[in-house]
Amino acid sequence: MRSRGALGAAALLLALTGCSGDAEAPTLRVYAAASLAATFEEIATLFEADHDGVEVELVLGGSSDLAAQIGEGAPADVFAAADEPTMGTLVEEDLATGTPEVFATNALEIAVPPGNPADVRSVADLARPGLRLVLCAPEVPCGAAAARAARAAGVALEPVSEEQSVSDVLGKVRSGEADAGLVYVTDVLAAGGAVAGVDVPAPGAAANRYPIVPVAGSAEPDLAAAFRDLVLGPEGQRVLRAAGFAPAP
Repeated sequence: MRSRGALGAAALLLALTGCSGDAEAPTLRVYAAASLAATFEEIATLFEADHDGVEVELVLGGSSDLAAQIGEGAPADVFAAADEPTMGTLVEEDLATGTPEVFATNALEIAVPPGNPADVRSVADLARPGLRLVLCAPEVPCGAAAARAARAAGVALEPVSEEQSVSDVLGKVRSGEADAGLVYVTDVLAAGGAVAGVDVPAPGAAANRYPIVPVAGSAEPDLAAAFRDLVLGPEGQRVLRAAGFAPAP
């Protein structure tokens, strides 16, 4: 049975102590950007089906926070980030096995409540006084992408809050706490009718490139490499395309 983690002290403690279910079953710990939640859940199911007795534990959250956890000693086996600069911090600390490989790209989209009650039509509209805008924090990949979108539109954005993961931004739009938020195209698709999407035209929608790598010192290096290969292979790519991710360039 697979478990899914989330950011926070409990998740970090769980990872550090290795108390993750059946001690007899090999456990592969995959740390992945929050925007990959649904797709990696499906890919993990495929992996477990092909590897008898193996349990995949997904730890999901903001890429920068996950990279920091790995740097502090969390026993991750695989890391999949939402951008290359964040993955670069792992490489600089010699915590990557081999060269990270880009497996997908994603673009920004404005998420608004159904019916778009604040009538948001563009990135420039996000700078309107009184609009309750929520963004990812600047150090998070989706926050860095939002900053690029604002520069491309020639506006300064002043969010009412900055979140540590794109799923938190989407959650505030879904709950009605925000009039709009900048998320990924895949997040709007995954939300179904719970939110509506407003296109961000290029170059503001500049795609993030998602890299993946087995983590150095993994207790399960062969399984880690096999999981990476599944993500890069036809089955993994099929799952990602169905969720709206674009192919790696």
